[in-house]
Amino acid sequence: MTGDEAKAADVFQDTVREAAFQSANNEPPGDRYWFFREARWRCLAASEQGMMPEPVDFERHELNSRAKEQIGSLTIEQLGIWISGAPEPQRTVLALFYLAEFSVRELTTITTLKVAEIARLLGTARMEFQSWLNATVPLHDE
Repeated sequence: MTGDEAKAADVFQDTVREAAFQSANNEPPGDRYWFFREARWRCLAASEQGMMPEPVDFERHELNSRAKEQIGSLTIEQLGIWISGAPEPQRTVLALFYLAEFSVRELTTITTLKVAEIARLLGTARMEFQSWLNATVPLHDE
């Protein structure tokens, strides 16, 4: 989420340290999503300290029936690079939904976003991803 491995390591260590501190004071994190929420907020704060990408309107294409075929030819690194380039909070939603496989209900707890906003972010991302797929992995008719 931070776009910087060193910042991400610091965020992880700070989050674990905070959980240990709370537990030592008999106030352990309240639920199993605490770590995700805490790490997300810390990542957002760390990202604000550096340069932020300039907002870009991405081209959007309708979902292609052969998208699964296109996705199959991607490496996990390519997918990760595409997700990491998305703006917040879309990047968080994509990573947690597709990579960590959280449900939409769990995402509302972690991100404090409403279901409609999560659905909008995912829908927009799918069309932008299809556009990127079409440019990166063009389909060739056989």
